[in-house]
Amino acid sequence: MSCSDQPLGRRRVLGTATGLVTAALLPSTPAGAAAAAFTNPVIWQDFADIDIIRVGATYYASASTMHYSPGAPVLRSYDLVNWEIAGHSVPVLDFGTKYDLNGARGYVRGIWASSLAYRPSNATFYWLGQIDFARTYIYTATAAEGPWSRLTTISTPYYDAGLLVDTDDTLYVAYGNTTISVAQLSPDGRNQVRTQQVFTTPSSVGTLEGARFYKINGQYYIFLTRPANGQYILKSSSGPFGPYTMRQVLLDLRGPIDGGGVPHQGGLVQTQSGAWYYMAFVDAYPGGRVPALAPVTWTADGWPVVQLVNGAWGTSYPTPALPAPPRQVTPMTGVDTFDGTSLKPRWEWNHNPDNTKWSLGNGLTLRTATVTDDLYWARNTLTHRIQGPTSTATVLLDHSAMRDGDRAGLALLRDSSAWIGLKRDGGTTRLVMVNGLTMDGSWNTTGTGTEAASTPVSGSRVWLRASADIRPGAARPGTFSYSTDGTTFVRLGPAFSMGNDWRFFMGYRFALFNHATQALGGSVRVPRFELSTP
Repeated sequence: MSCSDQPLGRRRVLGTATGLVTAALLPSTPAGAAAAAFTNPVIWQDFADIDIIRVGATYYASASTMHYSPGAPVLRSYDLVNWEIAGHSVPVLDFGTKYDLNGARGYVRGIWASSLAYRPSNATFYWLGQIDFARTYIYTATAAEGPWSRLTTISTPYYDAGLLVDTDDTLYVAYGNTTISVAQLSPDGRNQVRTQQVFTTPSSVGTLEGARFYKINGQYYIFLTRPANGQYILKSSSGPFGPYTMRQVLLDLRGPIDGGGVPHQGGLVQTQSGAWYYMAFVDAYPGGRVPALAPVTWTADGWPVVQLVNGAWGTSYPTPALPAPPRQVTPMTGVDTFDGTSLKPRWEWNHNPDNTKWSLGNGLTLRTATVTDDLYWARNTLTHRIQGPTSTATVLLDHSAMRDGDRAGLALLRDSSAWIGLKRDGGTTRLVMVNGLTMDGSWNTTGTGTEAASTPVSGSRVWLRASADIRPGAARPGTFSYSTDGTTFVRLGPAFSMGNDWRFFMGYRFALFNHATQALGGSVRVPRFELSTP
C-alpha cells in the first residue's frame, strides 16, 4: 500500500471498470454451486493488504492495521471461506511516542502492507514489516495466536514486503515501489546478507508495489499490485535475484461488490488438495478494504490465471473441496461480556493504550486516560470493525462513576466521526449525539464536534446503539439511538454521513471511549457489547 506522501503511490480513483487482459471464464452458475458455494466478500470487514499462507490443513492471513494496537491481526481458517481472528503479530506499536498519542499522532502510519510466513525448519511463524520508511521489524511466534515477540530490527525499510522461506530454508524478501528489490537474510533471520534490485516497472504500467514472494515448481514469482486496479506477476527461472519477466494478471476487472473497486493486493495459496486460490481485497469504503476469494489456474508455461464469472471476479464460486474443519471458527459478530483476563482479538485500540487506565472483570472498565476536548487525541479508545453490508453495535454503559467534564460513549470513528454518549458537567449527566469531528488531509483535527441533539438521562446505566451502512460507492448513513431498558430504543440526532474517501485507508469502526476535559479520575463500565446484523 502507499501513503499520500509517496511519489508514485495510490492516487488513482477507486472504482469499478471493465476489461481484462489475462483471464479464464467460468459459467455464470458453476456446476454444483447451488449446493456448495461461497459468496464474496468472504469477510465483510476491513482486512487489507492480505498475505495468506497454509500450514498443514490450516490457513492464515495477515492484514494492515495502521495506527491501531495491537497490530497486524492473524486470521485463521480451515476452508478459506470462514475466518476468525487468532491474534496479532505486533503486540504493541513501540515505534515512537506518537503511537502513544504523546505529543504526536500516528494516524495513517504504523502497520502497512506486511508479510506473514511459516518456517518449517523451526516450526515458527514470521511477521515482517517496515515502519515509517525507517526500518524493518521481524516478529516470531510458535503459534499463530501468540505470544509474538520481536526477533530483530533491520535498518533497510522493506517497503510492502513479501517474505519467502525457500525450499533450502533460506529467507528472502521482495520489496519496493516501482523499483523492486530482493534481499537475502542471514540464516537466523536477524540480519540482511545482501540486497539487489531485480526489476524496474515499465512506465507504461506505472506503479507496482505490494510484493508477495513465492517459489512454485522451481520458479520464483513476485506477485505485485498496481494500485488500485491491477495485479501483475514477475517470474524467474534463474533464482530469486532474477532476471524476471512480467505478465499482467488482471487490470480494471469488475469486482464482486456493487460500488466497490477492483480486487487487488493479496496473495496466492495452494490447498492441501492442490487447488490454487487468490485472496485479494476490494476497496469498499466507507467500510474499508474487504477480502474476496477466487480460484486460480496455471498456464502450461507457468503463469497464474484468475477464474472469472461472466467476465468479472465472481460474487460466488464453488466452495473449495477441503476436509471438514476440526471445529467451527469463532464468529466475528455476536456478544462480548469482556470475560477472561485479556481482550478478545476482535478488539484494537486507537494507538497504544495506557494499560493502567483500563481493566476487565465484571465487564470492561475504562478510566479516563487523557484530558482533552478532542477525541482524536484521547487515549484508550477501543475499536471494533464494522460488519458489512450493514450492522449495529449495542453497548450497555454504566456511567455512575463519571466526573465533571468527562465524555463517554460509542462512536463511528474515522477522519470524520460522530458519537452518542454522555456528557457530565456541573453535576448533571446528559445524553448527547455529537457530529462534526473532522481531520484534514494531514490528519490534524479540524473539528472537535458539535452537539446535534441531547436529552436528560437518569439512573446509572444506559444502552447506546450505533447502526452503520457500509455498502460502498457513496457516502452512507450512520444512526444513533439509546434505551433505558435495553429493549425500546429511541433515535437521537440526525443521520451521520459516513464518507467514502479512501485516503484515510482504514474504514469506519465502532469505538468505545471515555476521556476527560477537566481532570482525570472518572470511569465508566461496559458490561456488554453486541455486534449484530439484520
